[in-house]
Amino acid sequence: MSERPSDLDPKIADRLKRTADGLVPAIAQQYDTGEVLMLGWMDDEALHRTLTTGRCTYWSRSRQEYWVKGDSSGHQQWVRSVALDCDGDAILVKVDQVGAACHTGDRTCWDADVLDPVVGVRPE
Repeated sequence: MSERPSDLDPKIADRLKRTADGLVPAIAQQYDTGEVLMLGWMDDEALHRTLTTGRCTYWSRSRQEYWVKGDSSGHQQWVRSVALDCDGDAILVKVDQVGAACHTGDRTCWDADVLDPVVGVRPE
């Protein structure tokens, strides 16, 4: 993937640790309930657009283009806060989600295939 131009603040860009194709995973979380909604991918420009428009913008790996969550479906994500993790290799976007976050039409991408792990119990 060739690097796409971006207006992202260099102070932020310098902190990002990207995959080989220039992307950083971005978790969308409902701001008031903590519900984890979805994982998308952002490059520098998608993060810049997210920070400056109030709407989540992602990079589509399959279509090789930017997309604003909800522009075609109406299921918008309104940005409430954005944070980098301590290593700069993941982004957390707290959003006010309108409708479904998942492309399948589900509220969240994390409820359709729940696994059955051994549950750990913290010692007292």
